[in-house]
Amino acid sequence: MSSLKYLVGYPEPVLEQVRALIAAGKLEAHLRERYGEAHAVRNDRALYDYTVEMKNRWMRTAPPLAKVAYDNHLHVVQQALGTHTSVSRVQGGRLKASREIRIATVFRDAPAEFLRMIVVHELAHLKHREHDKAFYQLCTHMAGDYHQLEFDTRLYLTQLSLAGQG
Repeated sequence: MSSLKYLVGYPEPVLEQVRALIAAGKLEAHLRERYGEAHAVRNDRALYDYTVEMKNRWMRTAPPLAKVAYDNHLHVVQQALGTHTSVSRVQGGRLKASREIRIATVFRDAPAEFLRMIVVHELAHLKHREHDKAFYQLCTHMAGDYHQLEFDTRLYLTQLSLAGQG
């Protein structure tokens, strides 16, 4: 079923439960009941402050962030919910790295927990480039319910896709 493109790799019994929610027209209500309304992080400055506050709480020794912004050009269809980049520039005789995080604009209207999951994910990339065991350990350290939030974010994206918004 192409409507479950965000849930590829999950076990068939889980996918059957999701299909049953979709068939009954209850997926949106399930997510709304569990996560409520959107967050208040509406602009790039608020997103930067939110992300830096989380970075300072969980990753004090990580390098500073130069920019954090919502990005209209990130297409969730290509599995990019957010990106992290490190741009190196030569300044005088030194090499300086500037780190940026960009979050897909679809998360501007998402529940707060989903934005938190995306920010945690991108912050973890400051320390671990690959999605390996250490990466996911850091994610669950910053957000104990990370794996559940990741799954529910995928459900949210599935709902948006079914509604023609994703």
